[in-house]
Amino acid sequence: MTDAIALSVVLPAKDEAPNVGPLLRDIASALASIPHEIVLVDDGSGDGTGEAALALRPELPQVRVIRHESSCGQSAALRTGILAARGRIIVTLDADGQNPAAELPRLAAPLLGPDADPRLGLVQGQRRRRQDIWSRRAASRLANAVRQALLRDGVRDSGCGLKAFPREAYLALPFFDHIHRFMPALIRREGYAVLLMDVDHADRRAGRSKYSNLGRALVGVVDLAGVAWLLRRRKLARAHEIT
Repeated sequence: MTDAIALSVVLPAKDEAPNVGPLLRDIASALASIPHEIVLVDDGSGDGTGEAALALRPELPQVRVIRHESSCGQSAALRTGILAARGRIIVTLDADGQNPAAELPRLAAPLLGPDADPRLGLVQGQRRRRQDIWSRRAASRLANAVRQALLRDGVRDSGCGLKAFPREAYLALPFFDHIHRFMPALIRREGYAVLLMDVDHADRRAGRSKYSNLGRALVGVVDLAGVAWLLRRRKLARAHEIT
């Protein structure tokens, strides 16, 4: 079964029990023509998120559920899922339903098939017509402007959860908390190309965001300085075997 999996969908989730059922069905429907698995990582939820996903196994046998005993954060949940994934290509999205599952085949297409460019390390979604409250949109615009000024990564929306990438490209990156917000710059640091793709954005189905604007800003300043340091310290060695 492992050899037949072309794609692993990694879904970090914390207290999203009302959302995971509809989302898992949407993912399975969108990827019906592609051999895939769905790895949901329950990041220490207290509302039965993991159990809600597990209850769908009879209907959706491709669903796997991994649970953190306590909450470790979104980046750690993504890493747990990617390490457990069986597919060579990984796609990620948020569990709140705001990233439409219908975008997944289009996002993964450049990385699948015999004509896929081996130099492509990331397809990064860029949300259009965001459905968040104005304060969150404003905070995101400011954070992205500061990030671009310092990193010059050419990405207007690095926080979009819709991403597709080879598993091996991700595993080449240094790991730290909040790394998922800086993947375009770090993937390029390893010599890969990055493709930007506009994607739709929907209203949250239920519940509310687990992250505050202030919390994002405080960690973002420290992380941004660290990523800028990493980019300046990297030297790519181009080498080939002599026979």
